[in-house]
Amino acid sequence: MSRFASLGLIMMCGLSASACDSIRDDINATLGRNSGSSVRAADAAASQVTTIGVNAYLWRAALDTLSFAPMAQVDSAGGVIVTDWYANPQSPGERIKVTATILDRDLRADALRVAASRQVMQNGQWVEAPIAAATVQKLEEIILTKARDLRRNAVSG
Repeated sequence: MSRFASLGLIMMCGLSASACDSIRDDINATLGRNSGSSVRAADAAASQVTTIGVNAYLWRAALDTLSFAPMAQVDSAGGVIVTDWYANPQSPGERIKVTATILDRDLRADALRVAASRQVMQNGQWVEAPIAAATVQKLEEIILTKARDLRRNAVSG
């Protein structure tokens, strides 16, 4: 029986030592004494600590940018945002639908893909119409710029 008691005591000491290391690391991180830079810490917070499956800065920026239209599908785990058809009140004979897909946990330009569909009213029916490539590129630029601003604010603040 004393062997089991000794083994139990040794195991408890080992667990206590590892818990102290964990607490020490948490305290050092809170005080800013860790060896990583604050930029890496902010990126880790956005990509690995969050409960969503994609980069949090890109996700938030995409939601903010596409908030002009009603949302048809929002999947944070898969990184997909699909708007419902949106008609600008100033041109009611035209409507647009946008899909934003976040492809990675890192904040990179190639981690975002935006696609759009446009329809125009002809003879009382909606008909597919081409959308300018510059429109999609502009949406991507807006989302990326907002994401970078969010990241910059998180790192500095």
